[in-house]
Amino acid sequence: MHGRLRIAIVGYGAAGQAASLFLAAQGHELSVFEQAAVPGPVGAGFLLQPTGLEVLARLGLRERALEHGQRIERLYGCTAQGRRVMDMRYADHAPGCFGLGMTRGSLFALLRDAYPDAGRVRTGVRMARVDPEAGVLYDEAGGAHGPFDLVVAADGAHSRLRASLPGLARRESVYPWGALWCLLPAGDWPHAGVLQQRYAGAREMIGLLPVGRRSDHDGRWLTFYFSLHGDALERFDDAALARLRGRVAALWPEAEPLLAGVEAPGQLQRARYRDVVMPVPFRGRVAFLGDAAHAMSPQLGQGVNMALLDAQALAGALASHARLPDALRAYARGRRRHLDVYQRLSRWLTPLFQSERDGLARLRDLAFGPLGRLPLARGQMLKILAGTKRAWWR
Repeated sequence: MHGRLRIAIVGYGAAGQAASLFLAAQGHELSVFEQAAVPGPVGAGFLLQPTGLEVLARLGLRERALEHGQRIERLYGCTAQGRRVMDMRYADHAPGCFGLGMTRGSLFALLRDAYPDAGRVRTGVRMARVDPEAGVLYDEAGGAHGPFDLVVAADGAHSRLRASLPGLARRESVYPWGALWCLLPAGDWPHAGVLQQRYAGAREMIGLLPVGRRSDHDGRWLTFYFSLHGDALERFDDAALARLRGRVAALWPEAEPLLAGVEAPGQLQRARYRDVVMPVPFRGRVAFLGDAAHAMSPQLGQGVNMALLDAQALAGALASHARLPDALRAYARGRRRHLDVYQRLSRWLTPLFQSERDGLARLRDLAFGPLGRLPLARGQMLKILAGTKRAWWR
């Protein structure tokens, strides 16, 4: 893109932060808006895949990320009876390959500190709608902002800007299941390099992901998550917390002592997931990034990685094309196949791990282990895990 553009970025999560860094480096004039009064991370922890690490390398932040996170060498999942369902090692995908467990807070601080104008982010501004042709934003108080040459909508899975443009999303639904999340002190947890999951059918799933250090506490930490139906999430109270403790003790006795410090339901964050499909992630002067463009179930652990890749792809398209419409079409083309693979796989796999379909869970328990030992299937599973599968047949 020749010349300096006036660009608005709505949302200061991972997608908005990465976009700010890439676009500021290109010399564009940025106005960044965040609805929270005090910007900060949402969620406990996540798994940064090799694809996401590559984006951080492009930003010059990979080594600092490694200092804060925890290298993950293996994903291991089994039933409560000990039957192995999956066992994948990154090194089998490529020598030296690994994931990185991180807290949301660590990534937020890493990206914020790298952005020279982070102190100028306009906070407490909740955008309600956008005029895509004029490039004007309207907040919920009726204030107008702009016009801008480009509006980057990175306002999350519940995007109000997406909702203000009817017909843009081909699919937009809420999954019936969600999860409870929290950060726990790792203590002497012996599985520092392993993301572990324990399954009881498809109705219950417990996960423990080592996520390294927190910016606000000492020591090493784990992200704990427990799958739960959406209705149960809404009603989660003291009695439900007691039941959760009992289920963890029954399904995974080794993990139960880690919950000693969880004494109130409010210590567990509640997460619901959306399935959003946007065939064309732009309209007029508005480009959508991250969950605002393609929210999906977290089964494949790709959300943050996709957001980082979106920001990199948009910046690359702007740098390679002289006209904004051409750049936005190139952005959409560059991300289409990769996103299609992961959105479809996420949608297909979710009922195997979060549903009331016990028959599917039995099929999963019987088939996944043997499939994972077949060379061709194992290679594809490893590509999916690492985030590097960018098309169905090649």
